[in-house]
Amino acid sequence: MSRNPDKSGTAKTATNKTTPNKTGASKAGQSIEAALEKALDPLATALKRATTRPAPAVATPPAAPGKPGLAVSPLAVPFPIIPPIGGVEMATARAGFYKHERDDLVVFRFARGTTCAGVFTRHKVGSAPVDWCRRHLDAEDGGKDVRALVVNAGCANAFTGKPGADAARRTASEVAKRFGCRQRDVMLASTGVIGVLLDDRKIATRLGDIEARLDADVHPTEQWAAAGRGIMTTDTFPKGSYAEAEIEGYKVRIAGIAKGSGMIAPDMATMLAFIVTDAAIAPPVLRALLGLHVRTTFNSVTVDGDTSTNDTCLLFATGASGAPRIGRVGDRRLKSFSAALDKVMLDLAHQLVRDGEGATKFVKVTVDGAASPASARKLAKSIADSPLVKTAIAGQDANWGRIVMAVGKTDEPVDRDHLAIRFGPHQAAIDGAVAPTYDEAKMTAYMKQSEIDITVDVGAGRASATVWTCDLTKGYIEINGDYRS
Repeated sequence: MSRNPDKSGTAKTATNKTTPNKTGASKAGQSIEAALEKALDPLATALKRATTRPAPAVATPPAAPGKPGLAVSPLAVPFPIIPPIGGVEMATARAGFYKHERDDLVVFRFARGTTCAGVFTRHKVGSAPVDWCRRHLDAEDGGKDVRALVVNAGCANAFTGKPGADAARRTASEVAKRFGCRQRDVMLASTGVIGVLLDDRKIATRLGDIEARLDADVHPTEQWAAAGRGIMTTDTFPKGSYAEAEIEGYKVRIAGIAKGSGMIAPDMATMLAFIVTDAAIAPPVLRALLGLHVRTTFNSVTVDGDTSTNDTCLLFATGASGAPRIGRVGDRRLKSFSAALDKVMLDLAHQLVRDGEGATKFVKVTVDGAASPASARKLAKSIADSPLVKTAIAGQDANWGRIVMAVGKTDEPVDRDHLAIRFGPHQAAIDGAVAPTYDEAKMTAYMKQSEIDITVDVGAGRASATVWTCDLTKGYIEINGDYRS
């Protein structure tokens, strides 16, 4: 995601270190073992390492790739093992958008014929990269042969007028020359401070290094994790997800990364999210799948109620799996794939909340008994976005009166005399009053947990909706108070 002076907006991790030889085996034995391991299939090797090594190495890199001085979120999860996905390569470099040492440029290279679809912010001040991607994906035959994705962190290139649009175009042009494709076949994304013009020369001068790294022999998990770190701003850990599906007996793979920590209240997309599959799927079908799943995943999380100028979610399909091409939206062969895609998107969306700026609690808000799905969603968002609710959760206080406030301040139908509120398994209110079984000690003990479930029945119908959020702590103020420093 992007900001001014805020910012634009998890992790199972693989490791490259070997487990110490605890049996005192000879050097010759170690050499044989190393040779055998090198000969193994990359996925088998990754699985072996994951089960024999005491701790993943990618989750907390020695040099924090995000903003210096930030502690890793207590809600962080490890980066997943991601096996090879045919038709995609990626590499990172330091372009210098940040003063401190870190990679802030990520480039994906895709095989010929890769299809693409995207959803973007509906913010009235969209960024130059958002305008670029939307224009080319919406064009006739848009998304039919996308060859590259270029992402920079540290500069949103939003609210920069024609100079910003020109910088975006020049970036696409330079990448297109190197990859032998059209400018329109290069997708762009940026994240960072709003109102700062992108210095595209910083990207152009690093493309040689990027190209060399694209051809380097690096395990895919490490590539994905590096890409996840490269797009971070105030994120404290890289966010990745992986799933598998089946299309007519062929196994297809889906992997993705996302970034986001603050300015999170997506509207049609998330801060930045990039998902790649080796399935063969036409652009209109990809668009339909994104539209189907974005509402209940990326658009159902909130950290602070603010929507970014740069929200972008792109889905790429390389077709390298060998599975038959899907060209029709209603094709029943998409059932398994659709479920797996939803899993990846929801996982990434949850990780955004887990890395919410200053967050210590992961909160699930469910509204039942609403008059319509739209009403349930609006009510759930009102609760999840309320500073009073979020600060009470930070203070481990089950202040259900604040939830009543958040529900009642909306224009949605609510039956006051049938309103019921639960914190996890504990009933706080029922039939519009304090529950007879309310136990302050049990409620206080529950609120000390790192994951909190809040369920509200508004007694106005049968619809329901779920939104995920986090608490609001002093850490959020500290991070945003010196964001540009």
